[in-house]
Amino acid sequence: MGTIINSQLPELLDILTLKSEEPNVFIGKNLFIGSPNVYGGQVLAQAVAVANSTIHDEKILHSIHSYFINPGDNDIDITYKVEVVKNGKSFNTRRVVASQNGRDIFILSASYQKPENGIEHQDIMPNVARPESLTSFSDLFAEFAAEFKIQPRGIFAPNGPFVFHPVEHYDPFHPRIRPALNHTWFKTNGSLDDNPLLHQTTLAYASDFNLLITALFPHGLSFFTTPMQIASLDHAMWFHRPARTDDWLLYVVESSNANNGRAFCSGKIFTKDGILVASTAQEGLIRKL
Repeated sequence: MGTIINSQLPELLDILTLKSEEPNVFIGKNLFIGSPNVYGGQVLAQAVAVANSTIHDEKILHSIHSYFINPGDNDIDITYKVEVVKNGKSFNTRRVVASQNGRDIFILSASYQKPENGIEHQDIMPNVARPESLTSFSDLFAEFAAEFKIQPRGIFAPNGPFVFHPVEHYDPFHPRIRPALNHTWFKTNGSLDDNPLLHQTTLAYASDFNLLITALFPHGLSFFTTPMQIASLDHAMWFHRPARTDDWLLYVVESSNANNGRAFCSGKIFTKDGILVASTAQEGLIRKL
């Protein structure tokens, strides 16, 4: 499986390789995917990448907790500063602060654990249609893009860094009321090498997709039809087991609550074989304008 022609995947891999200006200080470029501000998953993934680069033992990233403080400007490089909070026997801790022009836009805490044996169990993957039998977001969106004169980008574009195959048919221009539950298959738009840290960072990048839009389903809303402000406020992620992001993964997302202009969403990510590899949780701002 090679990279799809004109895929943005090489650009994504490029921005996930950050330049080090001085010890534990890195400069990151931005990948424009159509959002008015820097895509939150990009800042998340770059913060994970720089935190990973300061780990020099066998410990593996198992959880991240982060806050989006200010919107990021697509036209300005992002500075990431990593603080070594702890280097322990079983766990390491890192703190990352991202800023633009001296203004903090994002903070992240990351925890790493030395591999060890213990009890094991996991949720069962839902029985849903396989990805090969489904239509991609980009193909679904193309049916409407010409009619509404919209240029597909990011999740809706055929050249995006990831390919998404929704299980439930999604028409962003004619939203219907449905339960706050979403199943989407995804993978990179091309192949990756075997570096497990790269698969972790790209998984973090993709984890911000599809979370908040799930909270719109019970209300029959879409940001293509209803003026609204929608933005991630925080993002937590737990890495349970290794995964390859260039093979199909199922993202199961549900929204259990919305009030006071905020919505809470949580997700589980499974391999095609039903292995639970990660869990996510996010609260986001949703304001009708």
